[in-house]
Amino acid sequence: MIPSNEPRVNESAPAVDACILTFSEKIEKAVTENYSCKQIGMFRFATGDTPVYQIDYRRKKFAFYKTYVGAPACTGTVEDSLAVIKTKKYVVFGGAGCLDKDIAHGKVMIPTEAYRDEGTSYHYMAASDYVTVKNADIVAEFMSKNGIPYVKGKTWTTDSFYRETVNNFQKRKAEGCISVEMECAGLQAMCDFRGLELYAFFTSGDLLDAPEWDMRHNEGDIIGTQHDAGHFDIAIELAKFVSE
Repeated sequence: MIPSNEPRVNESAPAVDACILTFSEKIEKAVTENYSCKQIGMFRFATGDTPVYQIDYRRKKFAFYKTYVGAPACTGTVEDSLAVIKTKKYVVFGGAGCLDKDIAHGKVMIPTEAYRDEGTSYHYMAASDYVTVKNADIVAEFMSKNGIPYVKGKTWTTDSFYRETVNNFQKRKAEGCISVEMECAGLQAMCDFRGLELYAFFTSGDLLDAPEWDMRHNEGDIIGTQHDAGHFDIAIELAKFVSE
């Protein structure tokens, strides 16, 4: 019998080549309107239901769903997905704060290590400052082969975006962090624990490396932001790349 504190694994769940996660409701809407999607499952949370879709793409089958911001919730959906789909590969993409003014707005950032300034990762692995993002080189290889400009570097995973203080920012930047987000460390630690494969990339959004916080886009703009559906096009091609 599976212990009650372990995720339910459904061996008869539909097999897919990879699963793609978005954080954006705008991207979810664009994908369901522009790709041939069929619902194959559902997560049921107190906050509401989250549909899981299958996309048949170039002789591959991919699952796709909108996840939640923050390591506990995002990691929890991947755990729950084990009861809905069968796969080992997860492609996760979204916007991240930029810690280096020389990185262009909207440019792809590939995390190599994640600073563990959150709580989730500590439930999956022993304490340490960083967790290695194992498949960074594979993601970078994909970007290079497809002519997509990118930059590799460490990321800072935090639980509290309002506590990204100047002092903390300076420490993380000095260590080589180029981005700040809220999920990577928890996701990587959980994937290592469960034997799953994480393929992550971020797009450079708001800028912390400035005298004052810079949103770097106008209210309502989509292009180059975390809601830019063009990033899903990158994600699905990455999913195809890692599943071949």
